[in-house]
Amino acid sequence: MNVKNPWFWTLALIGLILDRTSKSWAADHFTAQGDTIPLLPNIFHLTYALNTGAAFSLFSGGVDWLRWLSIGVSLALIVFALVKRLLLIEQLGYGLVFAGAAGNGFCRFAYGHVVDFLDFRWINFPVFNLADVFICIGIILLLGDSFRPSRSLHDPQS
Repeated sequence: MNVKNPWFWTLALIGLILDRTSKSWAADHFTAQGDTIPLLPNIFHLTYALNTGAAFSLFSGGVDWLRWLSIGVSLALIVFALVKRLLLIEQLGYGLVFAGAAGNGFCRFAYGHVVDFLDFRWINFPVFNLADVFICIGIILLLGDSFRPSRSLHDPQS
């Protein structure tokens, strides 16, 4: 069986598993919002936060429209990956964006919030989760690729 865009599906699945596992771990190991475990004091902590907004707490309280945005992006990427043959960098970028959007979307539908726990205090950054990381890395890959000259899918040099 020849699967179209195998790296998209592989990263999507691995990303979803890592995201769900890490959020479940955080929810199981913390008792209240704001609980923290300093791994590197004042530099990096694991801090339990419930986020009703988007990545990095943007649009806080927007869970209603964000859940629909998450499902829309996820469904669009599934259709896109089923229909179009993607270059490797596109598979990686879109696969990561899908994993992040679907991971956070699942939480928004199931719980009305996402669990955040990665807390880089040395740069005073909002607490975030792996889904946010996957979305950002995916977008960086896709943006970086967009600056390269166009290549044909059938070009052996691409």
